[in-house]
Amino acid sequence: MKACDIKKGNVVEFNNGVYQIRDIERSSPQGRGGNVRFRFVMYSIPGGTKLDSSFDGDDDLREVDMSRRQCTYSYKDGDAFVFLDDEDYTPYTLDPDAIGEAAGYIVDDLTGIYVQLIDDVPVAIQLPQSVAMEVIETPPELKGGTATKRPKPAKLSTGIEIMVPEYIGSGEKVWVNTTTGEFGGRAD
Repeated sequence: MKACDIKKGNVVEFNNGVYQIRDIERSSPQGRGGNVRFRFVMYSIPGGTKLDSSFDGDDDLREVDMSRRQCTYSYKDGDAFVFLDDEDYTPYTLDPDAIGEAAGYIVDDLTGIYVQLIDDVPVAIQLPQSVAMEVIETPPELKGGTATKRPKPAKLSTGIEIMVPEYIGSGEKVWVNTTTGEFGGRAD
């Protein structure tokens, strides 16, 4: 597959590894006869290690066939995470290395997860855009502090910490963006 034909979400083999393309930047030089260059932001599968790399439009990359199955988080088996396929209830087990930082966003009965498979072997997951999580510890609201919008740290049920507005208290559920790790509003 030529670099100019690659789209976001494609999975390619590069430097003896497998990478998913998350972002593409196209640059065309202003001079005559300049080749169009493509800068790919790629994440390794498994592991999710970020890699930036540039290619000419006619560079060859081998596309890897990857399928995605919608799943629900079921339970933790030792350190491993077990997900059940929403259609046929096939269990997919992934170890913490394959999950990476996404482990901090996995709560009981989380739906909308996609397990990514290469040759029917689970290699990575894709989280939903936002997840409802419980705040288990945060400092109390300061009196008279409602006029200013000061964020404060909050520890969530999985152990990760995010910044939340002052009016959020312990025991409340909040939406957390799984891409940026930022507060997204109250969850009911």
